[in-house]
Amino acid sequence: MLQYLLVALGGALGSVSRFAIGRASFHWFHHDWPWATFAVNAVGSFAIGLLYVVITERSVLHADSRYLLMVGFLGAFTTFSTFALETVAMLEGGRWALAVAYVLATLVSCILGCGLGMMVMR
Repeated sequence: MLQYLLVALGGALGSVSRFAIGRASFHWFHHDWPWATFAVNAVGSFAIGLLYVVITERSVLHADSRYLLMVGFLGAFTTFSTFALETVAMLEGGRWALAVAYVLATLVSCILGCGLGMMVMR
């Protein structure tokens, strides 16, 4: 039961954090590029790599913190489904170059971010 509560708490915090970043990005950035989604996916990928090492390899945090931080918070914070929807919308809108750039930049930054997060903690 504790694991479910940790996932729920982490999910609530992650979704509120994602929402806040999304709202703030409308004031800061150009709207053609989905900056908020891009940022949370890149940051979330870095964080999951870092937390994976801290929790599973180094055992610095209690194993149950995985449910709060990785499954709950990052599960709600990162937005890969939104990424897919935004990409399809770009394609449907005829903005093929923007869609390809967005997909490539997102994938590269998330993979590198995860690897970097793991490398930093090792």
